[in-house]
Amino acid sequence: MTTKSGISVRAHIADKFDILHIWDLGDTQLFNAAVLPAVLLLRKKDSKGGTDFRGRAHFTSIYSTNNHSQELRCKDPISALLEDGVVETLDGKRYHVQHGELDFGVNPRNVWRISTEAKDEWLSQVENFTHCCFGDVGKIRVGVKTTADKVFIRSDWNDMPEEERPELLRLLTTHHMARRYKPLILDKPWQILYTHEVIRRKRKAVNILESPKALRYLNQHRSVLESRRYVLDAGRNWFEIWVPQDPDSWSKHKIVFRDISDKPVFWMDVEGSVVNGDCYWLMPKHEEDSDLLWLALAVGNSSFIEAYYDHCFNNKLYAGRRRFITQYVEKFPIPVPDSDLGNRIIQITKQIYSLIPSPEVKTLEAKLDQLIWEAFGFSVEEVAG
Repeated sequence: MTTKSGISVRAHIADKFDILHIWDLGDTQLFNAAVLPAVLLLRKKDSKGGTDFRGRAHFTSIYSTNNHSQELRCKDPISALLEDGVVETLDGKRYHVQHGELDFGVNPRNVWRISTEAKDEWLSQVENFTHCCFGDVGKIRVGVKTTADKVFIRSDWNDMPEEERPELLRLLTTHHMARRYKPLILDKPWQILYTHEVIRRKRKAVNILESPKALRYLNQHRSVLESRRYVLDAGRNWFEIWVPQDPDSWSKHKIVFRDISDKPVFWMDVEGSVVNGDCYWLMPKHEEDSDLLWLALAVGNSSFIEAYYDHCFNNKLYAGRRRFITQYVEKFPIPVPDSDLGNRIIQITKQIYSLIPSPEVKTLEAKLDQLIWEAFGFSVEEVAG
């Protein structure tokens, strides 16, 4: 329901059936299997695809929550579906139950979401204060994929004697460095043997003969690398990384973030590192948009973006973990940058980056979070409520 990959299923359901009611059972873990179940009540259309159904489908969702402001109590998640709001079950777990209508815009192939009057009003206000989206700043990409990480990626390269240590090593950003705003500095940083470059604006594999130590190292693992038949069948060299992305982009400032996390974790890379395939990254299309990148970093780490995610997508795994994938993050809104409020957000974000891990950061983060809400037109009282 909530990812692009489900487009054919959504289209088939809408073509063959009237959708009467959807129950999204979210992360309630009703079954032993690791699934996120949903129940659909459908009515088959006639053989010509005709229907006398003109209403919008009802939509009920239930997801775990840490919200403690509740008075409703039920036996279990199933009985909680009859309520509305935050419900506590007998085992002490809390769930947020919502009732609304199915919304997919103008085409049922689009991602499905629950629509309520409160949600729609909230999103309408956000839209009124939105300057652009993350996807307008630059293309969101997943990191490199070597398909032979044990060969190309290590944290012990510096333990090798200098005469054996390969050329072509580059600093690598991985999820192990994840921290809001500024990456962690590891005692033994990860590095990647990166076998690509750009010549006359065209990406190509390096001339490995010009890097004898790297060639000697790779030859020790040649059987493993050549077993990647898809690399050779694609006309590539046996020593290449399968998905290297753009070698010229790594030297530029970029936002990096994790795929799965209960809280958003976005950080700025200014070290020119390569991003590993366990993270996503965003680089601005235009260098003059560097401040816009800092503004996006502030939004990405805010409690506002958690609320926005839950209003628009609400795709959560167990334990409240969200999926920060391209199709969601590219739609994250950015407020007006050329304003007093926008400039304050940018400057405080840069200040936080420079002060981490100072104790001052916590106070600045709280102030910055409030400013993000204000930038989208929400008062202090609304946020607190």
